Amino acid sequence: MQRSISLTAKRLFVHWNLQGIGNPPTVPSFFNLCGSGCWERSFASASGDYREILRNRLSDIIKVDDAIGLFGDMVKSRPFPSIVEFSKLLSAIAKMKKFDLVISLGEQMQTLGISHDLYTYSIFINCFCRRSQLSLALAVLGKMMKLGYEPNIVTLSSLLNGYCHSKRISDAVALVDQMVEMGYQPNTVTFTTLIHGLFLHNKASEAVALIDRMVQRGCQPNLVTYGAVVNGLCKRGDTDLALNLLNKMEAAEIEADVVIYSTVIDSLCKYRHVDDALNLFTEMDNKGIRPDIFTYSSLISCLCNYGRWSDASRLLSDMIERKINPNVVTFNALIDAFVKEGKLVEAEKLYDEMIQRSIDPDIFTYSSLINGFCMHDRLDEAKHMFELMISKDCFPNVVTYSTLIKGFCKAKRVEEGMELFREMSQRGLVGNTVTYTTLIHGFFQARDCDNAQMVFKQMVSDGVPPNIMTYNTLLDGLCKNGKLEKAMVVFEYLQRSKMEPTIYTYNTMIEGMCKAGKVEDGWDLFCNLSLKGVKPDVVAYNTMISGFCRKGSKEEADSLLKKMKEDGPLPNSGTYNTLIRARLRDGDQAASAELIKEMRSCGFAGDASTIGLVTNMLHDGRLDKSFLDMLS
Repeated sequence: MQRSISLTAKRLFVHWNLQGIGNPPTVPSFFNLCGSGCWERSFASASGDYREILRNRLSDIIKVDDAIGLFGDMVKSRPFPSIVEFSKLLSAIAKMKKFDLVISLGEQMQTLGISHDLYTYSIFINCFCRRSQLSLALAVLGKMMKLGYEPNIVTLSSLLNGYCHSKRISDAVALVDQMVEMGYQPNTVTFTTLIHGLFLHNKASEAVALIDRMVQRGCQPNLVTYGAVVNGLCKRGDTDLALNLLNKMEAAEIEADVVIYSTVIDSLCKYRHVDDALNLFTEMDNKGIRPDIFTYSSLISCLCNYGRWSDASRLLSDMIERKINPNVVTFNALIDAFVKEGKLVEAEKLYDEMIQRSIDPDIFTYSSLINGFCMHDRLDEAKHMFELMISKDCFPNVVTYSTLIKGFCKAKRVEEGMELFREMSQRGLVGNTVTYTTLIHGFFQARDCDNAQMVFKQMVSDGVPPNIMTYNTLLDGLCKNGKLEKAMVVFEYLQRSKMEPTIYTYNTMIEGMCKAGKVEDGWDLFCNLSLKGVKPDVVAYNTMISGFCRKGSKEEADSLLKKMKEDGPLPNSGTYNTLIRARLRDGDQAASAELIKEMRSCGFAGDASTIGLVTNMLHDGRLDKSFLDMLS
């Protein structure tokens, strides 16, 4: 049998050379990558007898200098230590990921006449593979086989890893097939390595098929192998395939553990299959597989995000009853969900509970609560929480700063927001697109166009890319502050860029043109929307109708209303109220009354502006009280 494997292995190596790399490269003299300095340092003395260190204290070697010193002691010994002892040291250095050093020491051993064996050759092959030098790894393999050493499963698994990392995944699959043909029994490491490689190259179906091939060849996958496939599928969102794999495991009488179940449950939660996640949770519980903190946290977070508070509370109680203590992740999920639902009181209670349980809040806890305080205009408490986190050596990140800046801008305290922005920069944090856009919006709200534009220029200067939301904010602010010419310059630049303006962008510009008295320019832009592949929405129609009414072009406004009723979008409350106010201002009571009746038949009512206008006209006698009754 061994002879058969030997012959097959030699044929296999020839096959690899013909198929993959041509003639094998010259076998490296293990390239002295450290240079002569490394050779000299290698003779530095290490403390203690090398045999005692190799036997009992090898795990103590955590520094490169210690390893080099030990190697120096070993090569000074006469006779030389056995190759087994050298292998132990080389293996320890490889675990430090100092692959260059392993190869250099291998060269020095060869120079001193110390012959390598299967184990040291395997270490070198692994090092070359980890350094993505697959051709050199194959060359070493060729040399060791010529010397009569047959590769073992460890050697071939290292080579397999090299193929995967060198993006030669088809060669990796072929290698596993030929390993089986050669009589080797691929182990868990082999298959798990290949599975990771397949997922790395987006070959999920091949990874699943590999499981079936393993079974067909008599290599029953174990829990680790199944876990690797399940994890890969869930990361891609292929939860159906992951669930099918769970069924295959059950058919093969391999019981999935809590890690596999939790991975699938977490994936189901992320992809919004909350009921399926709960059913799987119940299934694992019925099978006696005890859920852990990760399982509970995934489900509780998902349930909170869907507003299923009773289910989340039930799970939290169940978790505590089983003496599985909630951790910071569990509390963060609950606090964040409560904050987003506007339940700040409940979020604060959970924060207090964390403190009582001696669970230290982290940056996510503080950021969620700061967001909650800002949402409820409790800015002083938000600032206090911000200062508290810093005092606890939990330093805010860009998201935390941006949240608090947004709170100050929303409360029209943009200067305080700007102070935070400067503080953030002093801490070495660069604001993101949201940070800059928030400040631009804040300055425009305060009617400070100069500072808004200054922030935009700084954003570009700092290399932070503006997005369409930034441009929409800039255009809206300029138009509303009477800076149409500047808005046009920005709009023309945006149209030339690769960024696609949205319907909101066009509506902003149409409104800006109409309010600046350039109704015809607004109409031209409106008519060109379809040519740009953008369908006008009800806001675009209402804006143009308002522009025509302001200009006194009643026929054009009526024509647009007719087009909306025929082709869509259907008129809304804003459409009718705009037209009613225009007719009332023109003194056309009959047309106003007709529009009011039509509006009421569509289920809409008069808005505050229309009712205010009618009330004023009633007071000065221009209207009859029946108009107000019609609107009510």
